[in-house]
Amino acid sequence: MSINPILLVGGSGVVGRHTARYLRDAHPDLPLLIGGRDLDRAQRVADEIGNAEGIAMDLSAGDPGIGDRPVGAIAVLFTDQKVAGLSFAQDRGMPYVNISPGIIELGPEVAAYIQRPDASAVVLGTEWLVGATSVPAMAAATAFSHVEDIRIGALLDTEDAFGPAAETDLERQTQAMAAALERREGAFAWRTGDTTTSRFRAVDGTEMQASALSPNDLLGLSMATGAPNVRFDLAIGVSSSRRAGEPLSAEILIELSGTDPEGSPLAMRFAVVHPGGQMPLTGLGVAMVLESLTGLGGQAPTQAGLYFPYQLLDAGTYFARLRHIGGSIVDLEPEEKSSKTVSMEHIVTDVRRAA
Repeated sequence: MSINPILLVGGSGVVGRHTARYLRDAHPDLPLLIGGRDLDRAQRVADEIGNAEGIAMDLSAGDPGIGDRPVGAIAVLFTDQKVAGLSFAQDRGMPYVNISPGIIELGPEVAAYIQRPDASAVVLGTEWLVGATSVPAMAAATAFSHVEDIRIGALLDTEDAFGPAAETDLERQTQAMAAALERREGAFAWRTGDTTTSRFRAVDGTEMQASALSPNDLLGLSMATGAPNVRFDLAIGVSSSRRAGEPLSAEILIELSGTDPEGSPLAMRFAVVHPGGQMPLTGLGVAMVLESLTGLGGQAPTQAGLYFPYQLLDAGTYFARLRHIGGSIVDLEPEEKSSKTVSMEHIVTDVRRAA
């Protein structure tokens, strides 16, 4: 199928380059626009990707810099405080995703969508690594008749490389935001003060000091599963692989507990791991969301509406692509050792076969 170019605003950054490469690998003929403030840098990335063009742009000025040329979708990969990218997308009637705004920053994009709900598909993309947490957690929840607790622990290696935009986002969400949301006994509440600190065990069993964080996964998992207790914690330290003398990795520790279809206690604990760190997973998620929005995956393009990434990502396809780029799912011993357990690897295999 032919499609108008996809515009990656911030496409010359680390996430943008991963996104562009995954799109290029899957769709060799897809034209891409690599947008950035530094035209030379954007063009260098475009030349590396092929069938791409560097575009000088500055959303703070309210002008994407692409004139009247048609665009199939727009991905904004940094903080757009003026919501200029979304306004541009709505004016053109094209789908849009942004992976930067935190939970307390969703208001402007939600308000823009409410004003023009039929203009375009709008994806609130700030899930942790854009689907790498939510998609596996949702798949795991299918083994339960009732999910009582979901606990997420994300581990970033101190040597993990990410660009200035991602560093700014992380600093804002971990330091400038003094509180983090959680769901506790069915009610949403803010973790403040001492309640923002916690600990979780990494893949190798090492206990990590962590701080509360509230990416959009917390909202999506709460509403989709009905779990009355959902929390998310972030640790920044040495990853399990690096402690073993290997290259760093990104780790997402996911634990669910509740009851199985027979009413017996059930618990699962597993990890999503990628040896390249956080950016390959983020780039994969953005690429797959764009494929869904535009119909590149073979399905119909996404209808106008307001979405989280996990709603657009087919689990079977996601797990296959995750494995293709070197990621893995690792089964771990649950904290609730008296409960029955289910292998996440078996769930992944079944989901991939169904796809």
